[in-house]
Amino acid sequence: MSMTPGGPAERPDYLDGSGPAQPAPDNDNKKRLIAVGAIVAGGAVVAGGAWAATSFFATGAQPAEALPASTVAYVSVDLDPSGGQKIEAIKTLRKFPGFVDQVDLQADEDLRERLFEEITSSGECEGLDYAADVKPWLGSRAAMAVIDLGEDEPTPVGVVQTTDGGKAEEGLATLVETCGGSDEEGDVGGWVVDGDWIVLAETNDIAQQVVDAADGSTLAADSSFQEWTGAAGDDGVMSMYVGKGVTKYVEDLAGMGGMGMMGMPGAPMADENWMAEEPPSEEVPEELQQMINDFDGAAATVRFDDGSVEVEYAMSDYNPDMTRFMTSEQGVDMISALPEDTVAAFGFALEEGWAEAMLDYVKTLAPDESASIDDQLAQFETETGLAFPEDIETLLGDGVTVSMGSGLDPDAVANGGPGEVPVGIRIDGDADEIQAVLDKIAAQAGPEMAEFMQVSEGDGYAVLALQDDYRGALEGGGSLGDSATYSEVVEADEAQSVLFVNFNADDDWLVRLAGDMPEVSENLEPLAALGVSGWVDDGVVHGLVKLTTD
Repeated sequence: MSMTPGGPAERPDYLDGSGPAQPAPDNDNKKRLIAVGAIVAGGAVVAGGAWAATSFFATGAQPAEALPASTVAYVSVDLDPSGGQKIEAIKTLRKFPGFVDQVDLQADEDLRERLFEEITSSGECEGLDYAADVKPWLGSRAAMAVIDLGEDEPTPVGVVQTTDGGKAEEGLATLVETCGGSDEEGDVGGWVVDGDWIVLAETNDIAQQVVDAADGSTLAADSSFQEWTGAAGDDGVMSMYVGKGVTKYVEDLAGMGGMGMMGMPGAPMADENWMAEEPPSEEVPEELQQMINDFDGAAATVRFDDGSVEVEYAMSDYNPDMTRFMTSEQGVDMISALPEDTVAAFGFALEEGWAEAMLDYVKTLAPDESASIDDQLAQFETETGLAFPEDIETLLGDGVTVSMGSGLDPDAVANGGPGEVPVGIRIDGDADEIQAVLDKIAAQAGPEMAEFMQVSEGDGYAVLALQDDYRGALEGGGSLGDSATYSEVVEADEAQSVLFVNFNADDDWLVRLAGDMPEVSENLEPLAALGVSGWVDDGVVHGLVKLTTD
């Protein structure tokens, strides 16, 4: 089931029962039939990736109400022509010249009509009129979903809102007649109009099965769906959900073992005697099976707000043995104390014991190689003088930031080498102990690297920097966390790891770097800042990506 937006050549394959939705160049009739499905289902949903950016997720009836609780994956969009988020989206997107040149949407436009025009622009459905044949029955909300109907494989379906069930039946028949073909089952796919929703599937029978399964047991009323979509924050322009039921199919794929590698060099099929060998085991590795068992669900939301776009997600913590070492906020606190003119920074912290736990985790993924891993590690320690895990944990301390300051000059870097790059690292740890570890590494790396592995101390942290001026800035510290730019894109109260980029810093550094490409630089100019915040709380992994504009 494709979810890729595009023109007539990119259509959801479930609407064409005869195979993939890629018509042969000389088969005009089939090409028109595929266009029917695209207008009805793919239109509102498949193009969601491009068009959801100009819509909003309003309150009211949602496609989840037309789907059964056995839905294992779900993506929905809303093309309602009014609402605050639509206005915010268009205001934001119109700041980019490329969007205006290619799309040029206005806040008062009917997004459904624009979408209809895009889909029919190549002429497959000549004579079809949006106002007369589509608008009277086409609603604003739609979704794509994958459902467990008890078969060996999940069932892909589409759901489209209708404002008039009777007119929808007539309209679908008109689409089939106008775009070519017949409405015989399997020719253009199947559908069932049920109240305010059109359910589309490969056949009418499958569509009816979905309607029957949703009777009294809808996805919207499912406690897991409510829990995960709620954990993903406020509603937005697009909503996505993956339920625990998907693990049934993931487990089947995982159990295929190495079959997917056949034909690769060294794999069974690459050997002329591969048929005589034992088939790959269908047993799922214990560690992978545990991760599959521990997955409870995930959801994400895309929304616009005051010139910014946000993607917030929540998913079950399916690997708590590792994430328990990532709950410290020290790395984020350290970012807050960087110089205010910081261009970009990444901060995180790993709690004591993480390196040993990582090694144990790797061994569980390849239990037969455990002894070999230990032997290789012992050899590495002998040859380098490094002690694992002690030295690696010393090197990262109780928190780390990697950052870039202002003053980036590509010409100076090209002529002067790495020493001209304003990049540095701050570590919450003992500077002398860190230097001792770096000396071991420098001995292996050579003298040309040794000069970049000298630790100084400032503001309570060990500091490494390629450029002397930036080293001094890091030693002095700062108040980045108090800046409005940082606060606007970072979830500071929750975050345990943060990536921050200030596009306006250092005289619009990114625009400067793209100065030789005017079309690129003018589309970069509206960008203000990017923040990626991550945290783990009560068995849930959270993330928030926020991009602001000027």
